[in-house]
Order: sequence, then C-alpha cells, then structure tokens
Amino acid sequence: MTSTINHRALRSAAVMAACAVALWMTFAVRAQQEPITQEVPDNYAAHPAPEQPLPYSHRTHVALGLACETCHAGGQTTAQMGFPDPGTCMTCHSAIAADRPSIQLLATFAASAETIPWARVYEVLPGVTWSHQPHLTAGVSCGACHGQVAQLDNMAMTTSVTAMASCIGCHESRAANTACATCHAWPMP
Repeated sequence: MTSTINHRALRSAAVMAACAVALWMTFAVRAQQEPITQEVPDNYAAHPAPEQPLPYSHRTHVALGLACETCHAGGQTTAQMGFPDPGTCMTCHSAIAADRPSIQLLATFAASAETIPWARVYEVLPGVTWSHQPHLTAGVSCGACHGQVAQLDNMAMTTSVTAMASCIGCHESRAANTACATCHAWPMP
C-alpha cells in the first residue's frame, strides 16, 4: 500500500513539475511579446456568453501565464483557430483540481479521445471568406481583435470584430486591401 501511495505522490509531483515547466516556458515567451492593444471597438450591445459544455475561465488560465497559442492552434494553416485537445488540458488537470466534477468530465472526454463540443463565440458570417492566417502573418495580435479576453471568466463576443465596419476600419488603418473580393467570394453564390 505504501508503494502505491508513493507511486501516486511521485506521479503527482512529476505532473506538477511538468506543468510548472510548461507554464514557465509559456510565461517566458509571453514576457517577450508586446503588450496587447485592442484595435477593434467593443460591441455596442451586450452579447451574453454562450452556454459551454464545461466551465472555462480565460482570466484564470491567462493569469497563470498561458498564451493564446498554448490552447488555440491552427491559425497559420487553417481559417479558424482550433480548440485544445482534452489531453492537452489533462497535462495539468490530471493533478490540479482533479476532484472537481468539471475536470472529471474533461477527463472523460480525454479518455475517450472525444473532442469537447465547445460553442464558438465568434462566427464567420455567411458570405465572408476569412482566415486567421494572413492576419497572424501581418502581426495582428489576438487581443487586437478579440479584446480583453484575459479579463473574462466566461468568453463572450465583446468586440465588434465580425462587423464589416470594424474590418474596413482596421484594413484602412493598416493600409491593407479593402476591395470587396478581399473578404467576400465574388460573385456571391
């Protein structure tokens, strides 16, 4: 029995050490980045946060030093940023808050290799051909469009990033192309 307890303690300590190193590396990279400045205006009307299958606080995770790219990947190669694989979350949560019901549900998703059915907060509107890739290549930060995500416990559409006027205003301020075909398939289907 003592060897089982020692084995659990060692495993828990190893997981905590791995998380600490991952967080330190993320924080070290993030410390070298420019401060985030929101360029897209806030929404005029409140948009409530959609119901999600698991509670998730950006405020908590960003305060630990996690950068957007730690969890959201794919923007360099796909139109939309992806959501993290549940196994990525379990890197830390196999030892941190593992007794919470939400983390136990997360562990179930990870064990079954099932993706979490997150509700997208920002949807690309019909008729718009949009991609993260050229924006990331141009050096646009996540916060420039998505705002103060680090302050949100429940992710909501706080900025007007999906409004055409916001896109045109940003393109004009950066001397980027504002022709219709830049963002819209032409001719429209």
